[in-house]
Amino acid sequence: MDPHLLRTFLAVADTGSFSAAAQTLRYTQSAVSQQIATLEADLGTPLLTRRPVALTPAGERLRRHAALILVRLEAARADVTRALAPGRLDLGLTPLAWAAPVATALATIRADSTPLRTHVRVAGRDRIVEAVATGEYDLGLLDGFTAPNDPLRLPEPGAGGPRSIGVAESPAVVAVPAGHPLRGRRRVDLTDLADAYWIDAPEIAPFTRLPVDGLRASLRYDGCDVTVLTGLIAAGHGLAVLPEPLVAAHDGLVGVPVARLVHRVELLSLRADDGPAARLSAMLSAAT
Repeated sequence: MDPHLLRTFLAVADTGSFSAAAQTLRYTQSAVSQQIATLEADLGTPLLTRRPVALTPAGERLRRHAALILVRLEAARADVTRALAPGRLDLGLTPLAWAAPVATALATIRADSTPLRTHVRVAGRDRIVEAVATGEYDLGLLDGFTAPNDPLRLPEPGAGGPRSIGVAESPAVVAVPAGHPLRGRRRVDLTDLADAYWIDAPEIAPFTRLPVDGLRASLRYDGCDVTVLTGLIAAGHGLAVLPEPLVAAHDGLVGVPVARLVHRVELLSLRADDGPAARLSAMLSAAT
């Protein structure tokens, strides 16, 4: 099956429209229709109904395979490119995944692997999972809040995709201003804070991923600068759940421990080789 036809098929399946898929792919609508017809002829079965546009049972089956096929093709291309140009390390991380052990391990590898082109990128969780799965990033560091010793719930890139291992875990705390009434509490349950005002920072500490319902945000911050978020909390604009080491390092904040919740960092990788990515992975894994 031609990967170009699979991309067109997925575009129609995702948008639910031949015209919307054509706009996304910058094709004409007739070109999209022709490519879908070619794919259906190749497989010998209809994949989509036309009015309305919907997947047939065969189309549902192909959709599950097509996304994974395209991811693996991108990963193969990236792996070949990397072999032709060694000495590269691309690391993607979510804002709260950065920590001193990461900086130390990265410094060691760069000192031992001169010349090494290193690129550190801050991105969202879904973007990092996709980029590691396709080989665009060599490694990903993802963070989130979960029950002690539980893994993070990550998007599934499909069988044969990246694997994740835990590399760090620290207490989760509610970050409050130094003069806040909660500052003296030894421990707090998030369900007791339904009436508090919170800051929703989806790029740093996603409000919707906290394991509790009923909390309300009084302010939304769409950036990924942790300094801005902690400054907003210190100024009294709202509360947020953050890792305890980050809050302890901020003079204007106090951390109140959260019951049955930890901040966890996981390392996401696709390949096992003897290059800089494998060394960094081994060093971070050994630090746990």
